[in-house]
Amino acid sequence: MTVPIRLKPALSQAAETLSRQLAPLAVPADQPGWGQSLAKGAAGIALLHIERAHTGEGSWHTAHDWVKAATREDVSAANDAGLYFGVPAIAFVLHAAGADGTARYGAALARIDTHLTALAHRRVDLALERINHGRRPAFAEYDLLHGLTGIGAYLLTHAPGSDALGRILAYLVRLTGPLHADGQTLPGWWAPHAPNLRSSPDLPGGHANLGIAHGITGPLALLAQAMRAGITVDRHADAIHGICAFLDTWRQDTDTGPWWPQWITLDDLRTGRPSQPGPARPSWCYGTPAIARAQQLAAIATGDPHRRQFAEHALAACLSDPDQLGQIVDTSLCHGWAGLYQTAARAAHDALTSRISASLPYLTEMLIHRAATRCQAAGLLEGQAGLALALHTAAHTEPPISGWDTCLMIN
Repeated sequence: MTVPIRLKPALSQAAETLSRQLAPLAVPADQPGWGQSLAKGAAGIALLHIERAHTGEGSWHTAHDWVKAATREDVSAANDAGLYFGVPAIAFVLHAAGADGTARYGAALARIDTHLTALAHRRVDLALERINHGRRPAFAEYDLLHGLTGIGAYLLTHAPGSDALGRILAYLVRLTGPLHADGQTLPGWWAPHAPNLRSSPDLPGGHANLGIAHGITGPLALLAQAMRAGITVDRHADAIHGICAFLDTWRQDTDTGPWWPQWITLDDLRTGRPSQPGPARPSWCYGTPAIARAQQLAAIATGDPHRRQFAEHALAACLSDPDQLGQIVDTSLCHGWAGLYQTAARAAHDALTSRISASLPYLTEMLIHRAATRCQAAGLLEGQAGLALALHTAAHTEPPISGWDTCLMIN
């Protein structure tokens, strides 16, 4: 997380200002489930105060108040619970609080991890049943935000030897196989709906999503990180290579660098080229930065120097393209400056090239500049908490103590 020393005071001050604004409890009474939402609610705000308490710049009392706000309602262990909502989200936050080795929330974690393990097995069972019947998956089955990739990311960090993680990895390997539906052969993660979860006349027959939040690069990053940790299942490497081959097929090479479409439609499959005319904004959720970072992780895991070099070139080219950077209109982790900085900083740490690191000063200056414009939301993915965490992280030499950006699958 190397940025110029001259910028660190401004980064710290901006993070402090935003954190103070988020310190008082403000729990909306008309939004059920808000507390246990990592994306929008108290759980994500608690994560900010936990990280700052770890570094001594915040109060554990404030962090605890937000943890209590996140758990004031019954925590959901229903089949739609995932890393960003319900039992996995709360477990992620509680483990973040104890990341410094101090026992915090131990009894609560023991109970919640039991529910999380049961949830993981149920969801794998449902996913395998769907595969066995040849149906197409909603991306909430497998994705990072709502699906089994997110639950797997949690288990890889906190229960790496568990059967639940092994079953999730094995399921993701099966997900990468071909899907035969309606007389067509499709990628195994082909969703029957549009990215907004609805049927759309613009995407008849659904789509194959490439983004890290909802698409196949989330599973790619998890499979890669598991392999780096020495945890593999049958055909693990084959699945990684298969996803990378798919990304190679749809990569678009231009004078300003390679880019990938956000998703592929049936028309795209028929013509062999994406309908998206050019690179979208360089966001964490859908853009080139996280797609390139996932491939960098895959290349490191599989020992592929060519792919590693190319992925790092793609990210560096994106970060130096004013036309792409000019599409960013907000400060959020999801699709703004905060997510771009955090992704680039994590990639720079592993990179063989210095070109990614060379872009960090500009990205931090943009974080500082844009932090003066208050976000409309308070939460982690699209609000002040996520921006404050990126600012706080940029101000420090060491990676986050809490490991908060594990939920982005970029570290």
